Amino acid sequence: MKVAWIGLGSNQGDCRAVLRRASALLARLPNTQLRAVSPIYQTAPWGNTDQPDFLNAVAKIATDLSPRDLLEALLDIELQLGRERVGPRWGPRLIDLDLLVYEGANLDEPDLTVPHPRMHQRAFVLVPLADLSPDLLVEGQGRVSALLEALDVAELEAVRPAQDLPSCASFDFKRSDQ
Repeated sequence: MKVAWIGLGSNQGDCRAVLRRASALLARLPNTQLRAVSPIYQTAPWGNTDQPDFLNAVAKIATDLSPRDLLEALLDIELQLGRERVGPRWGPRLIDLDLLVYEGANLDEPDLTVPHPRMHQRAFVLVPLADLSPDLLVEGQGRVSALLEALDVAELEAVRPAQDLPSCASFDFKRSDQ
C-alpha cells in the first residue's frame, strides 16, 4: 500500500458534518485504510477572497489505488456529497478534496499534478498536514515543517471540539482584518 494525503475543505452548509462524511467515505474506498485525520481549522479563503471562511483538514490514507484511480474516487465522493462544479475557480464549495501527496508519485498531467503544485503556498494545507506528518518530504517543494515556517499562519484558527462546533452556516465570518 502507498500512503497519500488528502486535503479536505468546505465553506457551504454544515461544513463540519460534510468533512466528517467525506472522511467516512475515504475510509470506505476499496483497498484503502484511513490512517488519520488532522484537527479542523477555520481559514480565510484563498484566491477568491469574497466568500465565507473555510473549514479545512487533511486525511492520511494507505491505499492500493493508483493516483489516477484515487483522484477519480475523490471526485466521486465530492459528487456523492453534492458538489457541483459551477461558479468561479476557488469559489465557495460544499466540499473540496485535493490529492496533496501520493507516496512515490511525481505526476504532471493536464488534470492531475502530484504533489499538489500550490500546497507550499497554502497555510490551510500545511498546518493540518504538519499535524499528521511534519517530517514529510514533498518532492520538489521541501519538508512540510520547513515549508510551513515560510508562511503566515496567523489567520488559521483551530476549531473547537466537534461537539461544541456550530454549523458552518452559523459562523460569524467577519475577520479582524475587515
